Amino acid sequence: MTLPTGADTPSFDDQPADDRILRQGLRNIGDMIRLEPKPFAVGAAGAMANTAMTLFLSFVVGWVVSAIAVPAYENGEVVLATVMIGVAALLGTSIVRFSTMCARRIGAGVMMFGVQAHWRRQITRRYLALPVSWHQKHPTGTLLSNANADVEAATRPLAPLPFAVGTLFMVVVAMGAFLWIDWAIALVALGMFPALFALNALFATKMAPRAKRAQELRAEVSAVGHESFDGALVVKAMGREAAETERFSATAEDLRDAMIGVGRLRAAFEPAISGLPEIGVLVALLVGLARFEAGAIDLGQLVTVSFMFSVLAFPVRAIGWVLGDLPGSVVGRRRVDHVLAATGDMSYGTKQLPDTTTPARLEFDAVAYAYPDGHEALHEVTFTVEPGTTVALVGATGSGKSTLAHLAARLVDPTRGTVTLDGHDLRDLTHATLARTTALVQQIPFVFDDTVRANLALDRTGLDDDRLWDALVAAGAEKFTAALEDGLDTEVGERGTTLSGGQRQRLTLARALAGQPRMLILDDATSAVDPKVESQILTGLKDSSEVASVLVVAYRRATIALADEVVFLENGRITARGPHQDLLKTHQPYADLVTAYERAEAEREFDSEFDDTELNDTELNADINGTNRNEEETTA
Repeated sequence: MTLPTGADTPSFDDQPADDRILRQGLRNIGDMIRLEPKPFAVGAAGAMANTAMTLFLSFVVGWVVSAIAVPAYENGEVVLATVMIGVAALLGTSIVRFSTMCARRIGAGVMMFGVQAHWRRQITRRYLALPVSWHQKHPTGTLLSNANADVEAATRPLAPLPFAVGTLFMVVVAMGAFLWIDWAIALVALGMFPALFALNALFATKMAPRAKRAQELRAEVSAVGHESFDGALVVKAMGREAAETERFSATAEDLRDAMIGVGRLRAAFEPAISGLPEIGVLVALLVGLARFEAGAIDLGQLVTVSFMFSVLAFPVRAIGWVLGDLPGSVVGRRRVDHVLAATGDMSYGTKQLPDTTTPARLEFDAVAYAYPDGHEALHEVTFTVEPGTTVALVGATGSGKSTLAHLAARLVDPTRGTVTLDGHDLRDLTHATLARTTALVQQIPFVFDDTVRANLALDRTGLDDDRLWDALVAAGAEKFTAALEDGLDTEVGERGTTLSGGQRQRLTLARALAGQPRMLILDDATSAVDPKVESQILTGLKDSSEVASVLVVAYRRATIALADEVVFLENGRITARGPHQDLLKTHQPYADLVTAYERAEAEREFDSEFDDTELNDTELNADINGTNRNEEETTA
């Protein structure tokens, strides 16, 4: 499985265990504290106040026993005033402990969720800044895992962190109290706490590789599951349910085994981590009794020491929780940092074009484009889409048509040469200018799980219902939209599952037209409608006064014939240009390809017995090229 990578970073496994866990884990905690200092301060202050009250309660209990319980037992008399003081002390201490506990938990929660929100926003912004080529190399499930499971793993130590800080404060104060009461009891505490910390450190070291593997497998399970759900129609149509179930089961079983390994390690260490403080209490009692019999401490001090050890037993575990969560936290943080350090940002310029609806001029000047592996998809491509004209890109699969469409929309940048819009290099224009001026409609339409209106408007300003209906008419989508139960307010379902393929394509075309772009780029965007409807749509676009410059990747002869000029591509080079009829007479490779398209479509229509007027042309292109329509050049 490919994980998102960015700048080179040292391998997690190449670093020493203590450095990997303690140094990186503490640095991670420090970074998170700097992100949310105020909630941490509230939580830590509440935790320290809570532990101070807990220790104070030890002295209160010792005083109650020595000043109230023992005299009452020995003399049979109870002094009401003394009892009231004891009750007030116990009740007041409990109220303060409850209040400070609330402050500790609220501070910890606000801090943890605040850091998670911060990192998720950062990751999302990073995803949006990275080019399409980066996203195409990383599974969607893994990217979702980076923004969800990895962020949660990285911030997991924050929940017990204020408690652990309060516990450290408690340990320091308790050690001072033990030394003040008796040196022998202090020695017991001095032996217990280092042993507990050492045991936790050993646990964290052993847990690191297991946590790393489990976190990676979570991402893999997410990636496999997302791919299966995303390709549900293919899985069903090809009868691959059993194979997909087996593929997912194998990955899920690996995750199960990894999580069982984590659980077994926890099962081995947690009893020892939990039992060590209890053993410390017993040893402290034995030593305290010996010192009491020797007259070194009195009864009140013995009760205070015993109660203090007992209340320390549970809070000390909070330190263990933090240390135990450090391995997963370090792994999660490193995976988050991989995304945040990813390179390849597509920066934008500062130039703006006039806010007008006049047709734009698009020019390719000696453009070349190479994939990251070095394969050059385009070679010295030069042509111009004059304002108000339609230019058709024609060529066999892999000839570079979709790459040119992506360059025109600036989804990718050329390796050499320039692509200009109204004389300005696309790289010099602002993002808003590009989005307002150009619109790309691809062969595979994407429809959001929302209403028709929301899919058309996309929250863009100035798009009222009249404008949306005009776009629907231009795209040939007004009739089926009007026939929907709620019209523009109809929910179309996830990816537009309630619509046919042709309806989805026309809806996405209308979405592009609604913004009144000056340059419309169609990457086989009408393949799912029948030739007659496609011809009507393209004729309407050609005659429209709003969208006059069109660059279209075309396959059907009727579509190609509508273009003012045809650019014929072979192996990433322009081998012929001119009107369709002229190329049919003068360029045999072009004539052969267009004739093959026409013959394959005619044969398919003859053999088909379906009446649906929105059949997809995937089979047509597969017949011609001997492969599917996922062109090599679309992988940028």
